[in-house]
Amino acid sequence: MLIKITTLPGDGIGPEVTSQAVRVLRSVAEGFGHVLEITEKNIGGAALLSSQDPLPADTIQSCLASGAVLLGAVGGPAFDRYPANLRPEAGLLRLRQELGVFANLRPAMCLRGLEPLSPLRPELVRATDVMIVRELLGGLYFGKRSTEGSAGSRRAFDTMAYSEPEIERIARIGFEVARGRRKQLLSVDKANVLDSSRLWREVVTGVGKDFPDVELSHMYVDSAAMALVSRPNRFDVIVTENMFGDILSDQAGAVVGSLGLLPSASLGGKVGLYEPIHGSAPDIAGQGIANPLGAILSGAMLLRHSFQLEAEAATIESAVREVLSAGHRTRDLAEKGQAPINTDEMGRLVAAQVERTRTATI
Repeated sequence: MLIKITTLPGDGIGPEVTSQAVRVLRSVAEGFGHVLEITEKNIGGAALLSSQDPLPADTIQSCLASGAVLLGAVGGPAFDRYPANLRPEAGLLRLRQELGVFANLRPAMCLRGLEPLSPLRPELVRATDVMIVRELLGGLYFGKRSTEGSAGSRRAFDTMAYSEPEIERIARIGFEVARGRRKQLLSVDKANVLDSSRLWREVVTGVGKDFPDVELSHMYVDSAAMALVSRPNRFDVIVTENMFGDILSDQAGAVVGSLGLLPSASLGGKVGLYEPIHGSAPDIAGQGIANPLGAILSGAMLLRHSFQLEAEAATIESAVREVLSAGHRTRDLAEKGQAPINTDEMGRLVAAQVERTRTATI
């Protein structure tokens, strides 16, 4: 099978973690007899520096011509001086629009043996396995916005807007994901304050009638944030709007031990977009100490969702578990007194474990 992807390494630690994800994908492709075809393009600050555009036309064309897109990270303080429409993050938002990806799946799982890395007591975080389904093309990030007035008296606003069709389509994704797991869906909103949230709750409740086998509940976002740290292992699937999902998924990353562990898949459009949920981390860029596992696991999601290669995806996930179970840790995962391994070594270990796992099944 031809696995044709476009990689967008981006900024900061993006190139470092993306290269390790590609290394593991090559190992899987070779082991299973697939052909991996990769085209690398610029996005974000890297694209700004080369073409004065955070999302060049040739990047869009390559992404749309591929079976999937693997992204590293975008942004950094060096680009804060640019106008809002030219900042690296603007390129990422445009990419999501161009691809039409409206459903962002963000799994957060506490792997066995990593409980001590959580700031929570081990018994609270143990067996945590939550999937956050985040709406990706609406809300504050895409609503009408403006800054008015002169220095000293400026006023800015951003609007959170959702239509019934936008809510219905993400709700259906949430219910379908829950149906394939423990059949529990929590819809998170702020319906006691926001009109958009009241509409959200009404529409999600209506869609729920088509999924009688899934237990639907509702929670305000502030209560959900508290519950996510007080009883994280009771959550199954959370569906929520764009900004709430962005915040809660980062919180979930801290709960299970590190943002560096978490992958994501953005689906629903022409081409799937896959990326670790962490940012560009410019403070550690170039030092070879970033955790590549979020990017590597994003590669597993890419194989599963864009190419329906379940065995290959499971092989990567198994390899990650085996490497972690053997005690290997990057700096963000290392316990006190433990010598961490670098980014390249972690990628090499996972790729080698993929090869061993595949060889053992032949």
